[in-house]
Amino acid sequence: MALNSETPTSSTGMRALVVYDSVFGNTEMIAQAMGKALEPHGAVKVLKVTEVKLEQMDGVELLIVGSPTRAFRPTGAITKLLKRIPKGGLQGAKVAAFDTRVSLADANSSFLNVMVKFFGYAAKPIANRLTGKGGELSTPPEGFFVEGTEGPLKEGELERAAEWARQVASTR
Repeated sequence: MALNSETPTSSTGMRALVVYDSVFGNTEMIAQAMGKALEPHGAVKVLKVTEVKLEQMDGVELLIVGSPTRAFRPTGAITKLLKRIPKGGLQGAKVAAFDTRVSLADANSSFLNVMVKFFGYAAKPIANRLTGKGGELSTPPEGFFVEGTEGPLKEGELERAAEWARQVASTR
């Protein structure tokens, strides 16, 4: 695939794209921390899902996609973008998925525990779609924790996200 002029390029490292959706700003902060952590590894762009054009994925070596968990799923915008990627469109790319979520321990709800057991979080369906489009999963899907429904992020989650992104980049 030909590189679009808006696709990150680098002669010294990988080309990476971090795509996210965010409702209360927490997932955006996680995505930005990941982008910053990936900068030493090459060219990286961090884009909100509404800013992404499919052509920007051409030639990307690492694609990380994240969403807040909404009703046990990714947001509609993330799902719609992932559906638009052509079959085999991520061939040759390493992929990773993350979400933001409430900690079950903090929620202290047996009902929520049961629901999560059956329906899960947003990161796993994102990862399944990415691999279904030909991407190679570089690490299991990850969740980052918020306090309450709207946040803020739990202490240490930005640092954990940055470290996770560095680990994802090192597996390529």
